[in-house]
Amino acid sequence: MSYSNARNPIKQYNQVGTQSKVESASPHRLIQMLFEGALEKIALAKGNIQQGNTAEKAALISWAIAIIQGLQSSLDLKVGGEIAENLDALYEYMQKQLLNANIKNDVSLLDEVTKLLLTVKEGWDQIPEEFRSPVQPKPQENSQAKVLGQEENK
Repeated sequence: MSYSNARNPIKQYNQVGTQSKVESASPHRLIQMLFEGALEKIALAKGNIQQGNTAEKAALISWAIAIIQGLQSSLDLKVGGEIAENLDALYEYMQKQLLNANIKNDVSLLDEVTKLLLTVKEGWDQIPEEFRSPVQPKPQENSQAKVLGQEENK
Protein backbone atom coordinates (compact mmCIF):
# COMPACT_ATOMS: atom_id res chain seq x y z
CA MET A 1 0.00 0.00 0.00
CA SER A 2 1.47 3.34 -1.02
CA TYR A 3 1.46 6.38 1.22
CA SER A 4 -0.95 8.26 -1.08
CA ASN A 5 -3.46 5.41 -0.87
CA ALA A 6 -3.16 5.37 2.92
CA ARG A 7 -4.02 9.08 3.04
CA ASN A 8 -7.25 8.71 1.04
CA PRO A 9 -9.35 7.43 3.99
CA ILE A 10 -8.02 10.27 6.14
CA LYS A 11 -8.83 12.78 3.43
CA GLN A 12 -12.32 11.32 3.02
CA TYR A 13 -12.87 11.42 6.80
CA ASN A 14 -11.81 15.07 6.90
CA GLN A 15 -14.13 15.93 4.01
CA VAL A 16 -17.09 14.30 5.76
CA GLY A 17 -16.21 16.12 8.99
CA THR A 18 -15.99 19.44 7.19
CA GLN A 19 -19.26 18.84 5.36
CA SER A 20 -21.01 18.07 8.66
CA LYS A 21 -19.64 21.25 10.22
CA VAL A 22 -20.78 23.33 7.25
CA GLU A 23 -24.27 21.86 7.23
CA SER A 24 -24.82 22.64 10.91
CA ALA A 25 -23.05 26.01 11.03
CA SER A 26 -24.72 29.39 11.43
CA PRO A 27 -24.07 32.01 8.76
CA HIS A 28 -21.67 33.73 11.18
CA ARG A 29 -19.76 30.51 11.77
CA LEU A 30 -19.57 29.83 8.02
CA ILE A 31 -17.72 33.12 7.52
CA GLN A 32 -15.38 32.21 10.37
CA MET A 33 -14.72 28.88 8.66
CA LEU A 34 -13.89 30.68 5.42
CA PHE A 35 -11.35 32.87 7.24
CA GLU A 36 -9.86 29.78 8.89
CA GLY A 37 -9.69 27.95 5.57
CA ALA A 38 -7.95 30.83 3.79
CA LEU A 39 -5.46 31.20 6.64
CA GLU A 40 -4.74 27.47 6.57
CA LYS A 41 -4.19 27.42 2.80
CA ILE A 42 -1.84 30.42 3.01
CA ALA A 43 0.18 28.79 5.82
CA LEU A 44 0.46 25.57 3.81
CA ALA A 45 1.46 27.54 0.70
CA LYS A 46 4.19 29.27 2.71
CA GLY A 47 5.57 25.88 3.74
CA ASN A 48 5.48 24.70 0.15
CA ILE A 49 7.39 27.79 -1.03
CA GLN A 50 10.03 27.10 1.59
CA GLN A 51 10.24 23.45 0.48
CA GLY A 52 10.34 24.35 -3.22
CA ASN A 53 7.09 22.56 -4.03
CA THR A 54 5.83 24.91 -6.73
CA ALA A 55 2.81 22.94 -7.92
CA GLU A 56 1.32 22.44 -4.45
CA LYS A 57 2.07 26.07 -3.54
CA ALA A 58 0.20 27.28 -6.62
CA ALA A 59 -2.80 25.07 -5.87
CA LEU A 60 -3.00 26.26 -2.27
CA ILE A 61 -2.70 29.93 -3.20
CA SER A 62 -5.39 29.47 -5.84
CA TRP A 63 -7.60 27.88 -3.19
CA ALA A 64 -6.97 30.79 -0.80
CA ILE A 65 -7.84 33.27 -3.56
CA ALA A 66 -11.08 31.40 -4.23
CA ILE A 67 -11.99 31.52 -0.54
CA ILE A 68 -11.32 35.26 -0.40
CA GLN A 69 -13.45 35.68 -3.53
CA GLY A 70 -16.20 33.86 -1.64
CA LEU A 71 -15.85 36.26 1.27
CA GLN A 72 -15.93 39.17 -1.15
CA SER A 73 -19.04 37.89 -2.94
CA SER A 74 -20.86 37.58 0.39
CA LEU A 75 -20.63 41.33 0.93
CA ASP A 76 -23.83 43.32 0.49
CA LEU A 77 -22.51 46.65 -0.75
CA LYS A 78 -25.94 48.31 -0.61
CA VAL A 79 -26.65 47.38 3.00
CA GLY A 80 -23.06 47.34 4.27
CA GLY A 81 -22.21 50.84 3.13
CA GLU A 82 -18.69 52.10 3.70
CA ILE A 83 -17.61 49.07 5.72
CA ALA A 84 -18.62 46.69 2.95
CA GLU A 85 -16.94 48.88 0.33
CA ASN A 86 -13.71 48.94 2.35
CA LEU A 87 -13.80 45.18 2.82
CA ASP A 88 -14.44 44.73 -0.89
CA ALA A 89 -11.33 46.78 -1.71
CA LEU A 90 -9.31 44.95 0.96
CA TYR A 91 -10.33 41.52 -0.38
CA GLU A 92 -9.39 42.67 -3.89
CA TYR A 93 -5.98 43.79 -2.60
CA MET A 94 -5.45 40.47 -0.79
CA GLN A 95 -6.17 38.53 -3.96
CA LYS A 96 -3.64 40.61 -5.92
CA GLN A 97 -1.02 40.11 -3.22
CA LEU A 98 -1.62 36.36 -3.22
CA LEU A 99 -1.28 36.28 -6.99
CA ASN A 100 2.01 38.21 -6.71
CA ALA A 101 3.19 35.84 -3.96
CA ASN A 102 2.47 32.92 -6.25
CA ILE A 103 4.33 34.46 -9.19
CA LYS A 104 7.34 35.63 -7.16
CA ASN A 105 7.43 32.85 -4.53
CA ASP A 106 7.36 35.68 -1.99
CA VAL A 107 6.68 34.53 1.57
CA SER A 108 6.51 38.14 2.82
CA LEU A 109 3.41 38.75 0.67
CA LEU A 110 1.78 35.67 2.19
CA ASP A 111 2.64 37.02 5.64
CA GLU A 112 1.07 40.38 4.75
CA VAL A 113 -2.19 38.77 3.62
CA THR A 114 -2.19 36.56 6.72
CA LYS A 115 -1.97 39.64 8.96
CA LEU A 116 -4.77 41.38 7.06
CA LEU A 117 -7.01 38.31 7.21
CA LEU A 118 -6.34 37.85 10.91
CA THR A 119 -7.29 41.48 11.57
CA VAL A 120 -10.59 41.13 9.71
CA LYS A 121 -11.27 37.74 11.32
CA GLU A 122 -10.64 39.13 14.82
CA GLY A 123 -13.18 41.87 14.14
CA TRP A 124 -15.65 39.29 12.86
CA ASP A 125 -15.07 37.06 15.89
CA GLN A 126 -15.86 39.97 18.23
CA ILE A 127 -19.34 40.58 16.83
CA PRO A 128 -21.73 40.27 19.78
CA GLU A 129 -23.89 37.15 19.86
CA GLU A 130 -27.15 39.08 19.43
CA PHE A 131 -25.97 40.29 16.01
CA ARG A 132 -24.74 36.91 14.80
CA SER A 133 -28.08 35.28 14.11
CA PRO A 134 -30.03 36.15 11.01
CA VAL A 135 -33.11 38.27 11.56
CA GLN A 136 -35.98 35.98 12.36
CA PRO A 137 -39.19 36.62 10.42
CA LYS A 138 -42.10 37.73 12.53
CA PRO A 139 -44.59 34.93 13.03
CA GLN A 140 -47.56 35.36 10.76
CA GLU A 141 -50.97 35.54 12.24
CA ASN A 142 -52.76 32.27 12.44
CA SER A 143 -55.09 31.99 9.44
CA GLN A 144 -57.72 30.54 11.77
CA ALA A 145 -57.57 33.72 13.90
CA LYS A 146 -58.07 35.79 10.77
CA VAL A 147 -61.15 33.80 9.88
CA LEU A 148 -62.50 34.14 13.43
CA GLY A 149 -61.77 37.87 13.44
CA GLN A 150 -63.57 38.31 10.15
CA GLU A 151 -66.57 36.38 11.42
CA GLU A 152 -66.79 38.58 14.51
CA ASN A 153 -66.81 41.71 12.35
CA LYS A 154 -69.85 40.52 10.37
